[in-house]
Amino acid sequence: MTPLPDEPAADLPTVAPRLRDLRTRSGLTLEAAAARVGLSPAHLSRLETGRRTPSLPMLLTLARTYGTTVSDLLGEAAPERDPIVRASHMEPQLAGGWTYWRAGGSGRAMQALRLHVPPEAGGQAELVRVHPGEEWLYVTGGRLRLTLGGSTHLLDPGDAAHFDSLTPHRIAAASRGGADLLFMHTLLQSGATELCLGGAAPTRRGMP
Repeated sequence: MTPLPDEPAADLPTVAPRLRDLRTRSGLTLEAAAARVGLSPAHLSRLETGRRTPSLPMLLTLARTYGTTVSDLLGEAAPERDPIVRASHMEPQLAGGWTYWRAGGSGRAMQALRLHVPPEAGGQAELVRVHPGEEWLYVTGGRLRLTLGGSTHLLDPGDAAHFDSLTPHRIAAASRGGADLLFMHTLLQSGATELCLGGAAPTRRGMP
């Protein structure tokens, strides 16, 4: 991984104490965190002690690594969010033949959606996804085929799955009418139409 530049950004608040606190709370050693970000441990240590000031691209990478936002790193007060998402505001969005309804607030570390997976061969059903984060899903209708690593599971209504997104995974409908599910994930800065379908999230065809 090519290290991101870390030239000081103008008027950037001191983030050193926050960086160290977030790394500690994430249970990461200096070496492990540095490897995820693409820096040397000594370089990350200088950021945590204030001897270096991270650039804005580096702040974004650090925020994603620690499961937070750049605003949180900078100590900016988040605007008050309405905790209620009304059904009338859940407009369907299409991506690769799948239909999504955003069921949670935007700009949060955890995203919640309703999802309909159509009964199709090829396309999204053939994509194997690998990316940082966690995923949880709950089948509400139809039957779902979930492949995790080298294992395939058939999930019926009422069944759920919770897994690390770094495990190669694939989702497909296993019933003629498709499958419906509730879905939550922690892939940061991802819109509903990017839900582990490519873009910023690495995808591969076929299982390793």
